Amino acid sequence: MTQEHPLIVYRMAFAAIRGMGVELAQRILDVIPGEREFFNMPERELKSLTGSRSKMCERSYRDEMLRKAEDELHFVLDNNIKILYFTDDDYPRRLVNASDAPILLYTIGDCNLNSKHMISIVGTRRCTHYGLNFCDRLVEDLSRMLKDDVVVVSGLAYGTDINAHRAALKHNVPTVGVQACGLNKIYPGEHRNDAAHIVQQGGAIVSDYMSQDVIHRGNFLARNRIIAALSDCTVVVESADKGGSLVTANIAASYDRDVFALPGRVTDEFSKGCNRLIINNQAAAITCAQDLLKAMRWESREVPATGKELELFPQLTAEQQSIVDILQRHGDMHINDLAGLTATPIYRLMSTLVELDAKGVITTLPGCRYALAMRNV
Repeated sequence: MTQEHPLIVYRMAFAAIRGMGVELAQRILDVIPGEREFFNMPERELKSLTGSRSKMCERSYRDEMLRKAEDELHFVLDNNIKILYFTDDDYPRRLVNASDAPILLYTIGDCNLNSKHMISIVGTRRCTHYGLNFCDRLVEDLSRMLKDDVVVVSGLAYGTDINAHRAALKHNVPTVGVQACGLNKIYPGEHRNDAAHIVQQGGAIVSDYMSQDVIHRGNFLARNRIIAALSDCTVVVESADKGGSLVTANIAASYDRDVFALPGRVTDEFSKGCNRLIINNQAAAITCAQDLLKAMRWESREVPATGKELELFPQLTAEQQSIVDILQRHGDMHINDLAGLTATPIYRLMSTLVELDAKGVITTLPGCRYALAMRNV
């Protein structure tokens, strides 16, 4: 006699079937009355109705998925995890339009995943000062221009991802971290506190994996499809010639989502991927929030800063201005190189650099390097 389960167990088991996505689920449910019937139906009848000979029709496989889902339900209930199924009203509507998107999400947090403006920010794990500052400025301006109608999505990974989340937290923007593992852990573990802050500040941590699932390398690429599909557009901040963020950009484009890339110097390793996306017309160049709003035809609620902040500072001395000019031409530089180009002794140059830093004109980087503050770039 077939054991009866709550509907949610059947749905969790249905979603756990390998290769199950929105398109496949819809095809199956067009010929099967529901998830319960899918799991209770005799193998021969199921194969006849679906026209499938895959493993998912085998009784042993379906029973295995049910046992797994039943065990998972205990974890879900014990940890106040919310389940979003693709036929639910609050399931992210953007995911329904992506054929291979997961049909079920496990979520912690109260973020509205159907917010008016959803923006994914991705990039290299080895982001530079240039990328970090652009990301912070972008999120800050979006928070001001779109008010409460914007959510930042990323993958909780090292580098650009976690910086995007932290910029959102800093500027009071809800942010969503998409995990490549179940919600029984935060990966990487160093970002556990960030994940807690994300949930506390109105964001969410989401995953399509159960707590029992083992982390595989392929999970991270699969995770990227959710990052791309959750959002109206994807911004690639920095990337080398190859990288996961380029995969995310390609997936977003396949979903007919807009893709933007931050251009950089042709000699910079972590601008090569972005520059190539722009050159190949796979992404639009983005230099500021206004570029994004204009391309997306989103109405701004507030005019951003004019970008003329230097005029707010006291007039620079000739010595200070020469340093600013050099940094504008060459980007961040080591103090020894600055000393050579300005023909200034280190002790005197250091004094000038401290003055510029105090005025907010430049930023001090690790390793005795200096760069223009991002607002002046």
